[in-house]
Amino acid sequence: MVASLRALVLILALAVAACAPRLAPPGPGPAAPLMDSTTKEFQTRDGTRLPLRAWLPTDGAAPKALILALHGFNDYSHAFATPGLYLAMQDVATFAYDQRGFGKAPHRGLWAGADVLTADLADAARALRARYPGVPLYLLGDSMGGAVVAATLTGPETPPVDGIILAAPAVWARSAMPLPHRIALWISAHTVPWMDVSGRGLGIQASDNIEMLRALGRDPLVIKETRVDAVHGLVDLMDQALAAAPNLQVPTLLLYGEKDQVIPAEPILRFWRDLPATARPHQRRALYADGWHMLLRDLQAKVVLDDIAHWIEDPQAPLPSGAEARALARLDAKAE
Repeated sequence: MVASLRALVLILALAVAACAPRLAPPGPGPAAPLMDSTTKEFQTRDGTRLPLRAWLPTDGAAPKALILALHGFNDYSHAFATPGLYLAMQDVATFAYDQRGFGKAPHRGLWAGADVLTADLADAARALRARYPGVPLYLLGDSMGGAVVAATLTGPETPPVDGIILAAPAVWARSAMPLPHRIALWISAHTVPWMDVSGRGLGIQASDNIEMLRALGRDPLVIKETRVDAVHGLVDLMDQALAAAPNLQVPTLLLYGEKDQVIPAEPILRFWRDLPATARPHQRRALYADGWHMLLRDLQAKVVLDDIAHWIEDPQAPLPSGAEARALARLDAKAE
């Protein structure tokens, strides 16, 4: 009986090992990180070429600030088309690339690993800084992109930036998830990692901009069904992002919508509360009463973009929306 039990345990262990989560393979070899405006590509340190988009000041003026923007899970750099055009009119240049496994980047649908995604961001920031010496550089992370930004700024390769903007950052870590969710994810990722899942039927609405959502549904570059092991990798990244809060010392603008149905409020508020007290004067929080998860593309996106533009212009000035007072009130209420 004991021998049979041991054999069963061994068989199960081998089965789990054989179905471990899969990571995307690395690029062809070492290369100098480079942002190439001619080919519209960002070349990473391992030679991977990632599609690059840029929105420059519309009047041909030199940019007064730079934004390096990272898209969310299953999205791609086109996510910043509208924000990029708006910010260009404020003489702020926005650059965005398709992160590995998304959009037109190689190995579509495969998770690259948090360490790879953060290294890519660090290299892209340094390449952009070298291209525009002396121009203030900000990182803008949308949802999963926000998690990559937070993990990068507290990792071993922190790039020199002037501030970060986190729009509904993906910080729904395991510590904030119900235990059954965590167990189901681990079992699925280690038994059927190749299985595709989707959010259909969950009743989750990401934005009040219905036309935009329909366009995303028609866009072949937006991933509609996701490998389970990619979700597992995303949660690993969210673990890192939530844990990063106490060590974030850079000027930060934190944005969240009251109507967000994708990232729950509790881990967001925990992230806000865990920021280091010594950096609080340089870290601003904004809570939008009519904001959904896709804050930069909601119907009220201009309100959010105005706050971003004003914060870049003067990080200490009041935000035009008044959303900061709502955020502070929510934090105070949570503390009671």
